[in-house]
Amino acid sequence: MPYHFLSNSPSTPTTKASDRQNDTSVSLPSTSTSSSISPDMCNYLWIPFLISLSKELTLARSATATTSPSILLPSQLADDSPSAPRCPAPDKNLNYRPVIGILSHPGDGASGRLNNATDASYIAASYVKFVESAGARVIPLIYNEPREILFEKLNLVNGVLFTGGWAKTGLYFDTAKAIFKEVLARNDAGFHFPVYAICLGFEILTMIISEVIYGQNICIYIACNDQTFPFQLFPYFPFCQTDSVREE
Repeated sequence: MPYHFLSNSPSTPTTKASDRQNDTSVSLPSTSTSSSISPDMCNYLWIPFLISLSKELTLARSATATTSPSILLPSQLADDSPSAPRCPAPDKNLNYRPVIGILSHPGDGASGRLNNATDASYIAASYVKFVESAGARVIPLIYNEPREILFEKLNLVNGVLFTGGWAKTGLYFDTAKAIFKEVLARNDAGFHFPVYAICLGFEILTMIISEVIYGQNICIYIACNDQTFPFQLFPYFPFCQTDSVREE
């Protein structure tokens, strides 16, 4: 029968030299693994650094925005801060949403493809957008509508625009002339009422002011033979014709 003896002395395992060599050979790969992990750990250390840096930059920007003056809305200003910059109040003498009347032009704007009626008229959308882009509103002034309605519309607008086109005679010219005379009368009376003319509209204004009938020959013959550029007109301009151009 076998006997087991108990001993208080700790058991000390015996290790051979070959085992120590094996332990040494096994521990070497662990050293190489730790050296390969350390660069990755350095990469992860940049993340909290960048987060803290972004927080500092945000705080610095907010502090700069707080110290620098800024324009605030009236509802954002406190009653006890009169030194804060304020937006200027609108001038009561100015109209920020004027109404402009645009005189319509004979035709349909598409050579009769849309409306071939003789009493048709149109206003190009570009003129309406041009006026509205400046904050104004538009009322069409139909060139062939009754004069009482036309002048009633003139009492509702703050200015008139003459568009481009082709018509220089007939009812269109007479309507533009009547509107322009009304504009002159209002300005002579001290009431600011502008008129803006583009292309044909400007030509019609010159015809109205100069009282020249369309088709009338107002050209002046000037003999300027054997001239080269740059062309100088007035040295060869007859004296009597110079006075005519200046005065007439």
